[in-house]
Amino acid sequence: MFTLGEIFRTHRPRIVDDVETARAVPGYPWALIHRIELADGAALRLRPIRPDDEPRLVELFSRLSPRTVYQRFFRAYERLPEHWYHHFANVDYRTRLALVAEEPEANVPMLRAVARYEPGEMPGTIEIAIVVEDGWQHRGLGSLLLDALLAAAERRNLRVFTADVLADNRPMLRVLSRLADIRRRESNHGILTLEFQRRQMREARLA
Repeated sequence: MFTLGEIFRTHRPRIVDDVETARAVPGYPWALIHRIELADGAALRLRPIRPDDEPRLVELFSRLSPRTVYQRFFRAYERLPEHWYHHFANVDYRTRLALVAEEPEANVPMLRAVARYEPGEMPGTIEIAIVVEDGWQHRGLGSLLLDALLAAAERRNLRVFTADVLADNRPMLRVLSRLADIRRRESNHGILTLEFQRRQMREARLA
C-alpha cells in the first residue's frame, strides 16, 4: 500500500492533483491504493475509481477490441450510452465499488483495467465484472485486480459473489477457478452464471 509520502515522492506533479481530487470525494478509501508489479516487470497502481475518471473510462472503451467488448457486455457495442460512464465512475465505495489499474508512468495516466461490484439480483449477493485492455491481457493483471476487489468486498462484509461469464471465455474462467470457490453454476444460452466465495490467497495461484 502506498503511503502519502511515497506517492508524493514518486509522482509529485500529477499526484498532487490526484490527492486534491480524491479529498473532494466523500468516503474515498485511501487504504485500497496499491502499487503492483506484474511478472513481466510492468508497474501499475490500483486505486478506487473517482468521479473524474469518467472521461478515462470513455478512452479505455475506445481502445478495447470488439471481442473484449463482447466478453464484458455480452453484445456488440461501438459506443456505450453516455450515462453509463457516469454511473460506472460514481460509486459509494461500500455497496458499489470499482478498482482501476492505472499506468502511473504515462505522461497522461491511462486506465488499463477496471473491476467492479454491484448489488446482485439475489439477496445477499454482489455481482462482479472486470475488463482488461487487450494489450494487458494474459499478464496476470486480471487476477491481481479481481482478488483486490474481492478482498475489499470481504472487508465490507460482502462475501457471496456472482459473475456472468461467456462459456468460451476460458481466460476468465481460469482466473475464477484459482481465486474462487465455486458454489453454484448455471448455464443459459452460452452464458455461465457462477456463485462463489473468495479463495484465500494462500490457496490461490495467480494466473
